[in-house]
This record gives sequence, C-alpha cells and structure tokens, in this order.
Amino acid sequence: MGPLIRTGFNLTSKLVSIFIVEDHNIVRDGIKSIIEKDPAFRVIGEAKSDDEAIEKLSQGEPAEIILSGLNHSEQSNINFLERLKSSQGEIKTIILSSTEDEKYVDKAFRLGAFGYLLKNVSQEEMIFAIKHIATGEKYISAGMAVKLLDRLNSNILSQKLQVELSRRESEVLGLIADGLTNNEIANKLFTSRRTIEGHRQNLLDKTNTRNTAALIRFAVKNGLV
Repeated sequence: MGPLIRTGFNLTSKLVSIFIVEDHNIVRDGIKSIIEKDPAFRVIGEAKSDDEAIEKLSQGEPAEIILSGLNHSEQSNINFLERLKSSQGEIKTIILSSTEDEKYVDKAFRLGAFGYLLKNVSQEEMIFAIKHIATGEKYISAGMAVKLLDRLNSNILSQKLQVELSRRESEVLGLIADGLTNNEIANKLFTSRRTIEGHRQNLLDKTNTRNTAALIRFAVKNGLV
C-alpha cells in the first residue's frame, strides 16, 4: 500500500470538534496530545467510561467526532455505539480497538461507526482517518483492510477449489453459458438429451444453485467460464 496522502480534504475553516472516550488515563492523554498537534482539530471533552461520555455529551457542546477506545471487553464499544445511537442520533464515531475480528468490525459499522482503527495505528494514519471521516466518509485501518482483503481472496479461492468439474461438465457449462438448449448441446456433443440433462443437474448440485440463471452467475463470478 502506498503512502497516505493528506491532501484534498474539503474541511471548512471551522475546527473539527472531537470528544475522546478512553478508560486508561495515559492512553487518553496520548491521543489528546496527538490530535491537538493538528490545527484542524480541537478536543472539546473527554471521558473514561461510556456513562461519563453519555452524560457529558448530553449536557455539553455537541461533538462532530467521537473517538472511542474503551478497553474493558470487545463488547464495550458495541454497547457504547448502541447507547450513542439512542441518545445522540447519528454521530461520527471512530472505534479504536485491538480486536481484528471481522464480525465485530462489521457489527460496529452496522451500528453506525464511521471509522475503525487498530490500537497500533500510527499517528499519521490516525490524523488521516479523522480528516477523512470529518468529510463524511468512512475509514478502516490500512492493516485491517489488507487482512480483510486477504481473507476475502482466500475464501473466494476456497470456494473455487470446492467445485471440481469433469471435462464434459465444463464443456456443458460453457455451452449453457452460450445460451444453448439441452437439445442443441446434445447435438453438438453427439450425445442424448437425457445425458445433457444429467450433466446440467450435476452442475446445479455441485454449485449449489437452483436454476440456469443462478448457475451462470456463479460460473462467471468464480471464473468457471
């Protein structure tokens, strides 16, 4: 992955207001120090728990971005997102976590998170992510994104390897994709229609598809034709 480019953000002259939620004082102070080095940001508040954060956000100045690094458990940030959504509505929240579980990451975004950063993130990437999210876009740690992409590619490869077609089945599949009927395929391959119907059913079973249209979509998606 190439270097991060920190230009092209359409931020207004108004400072981006940020609220920090982190249960470890030294970590919270470190995050605040990093953020305040950038003239585009200002930290308007901080809290060491979700209860304290909800209370301060309800009573004080509204924040544009919330950076949450609660560390009690994987569920802490999820619970916080649910409570934020209930009390504050949509708000740009960045989760700072050591968890790389894709199900947890997916749930965080489904509950309204705008960003997900691993706790080993560099200062430069954290600033880049905040600026990116301030424009209304979403962001996930570069390291996490690479791992998710690798896992996706691995899953696709695994699915392909599970579908093993005979030479004749591959021929029939190609002719089905070309739009030929069972009779036309039988004539072209010098065999019976019943045999072709058997190959077609085997193809449906092996690819776990229900009809010809789904079979062709599967074949194209997985590079079988």
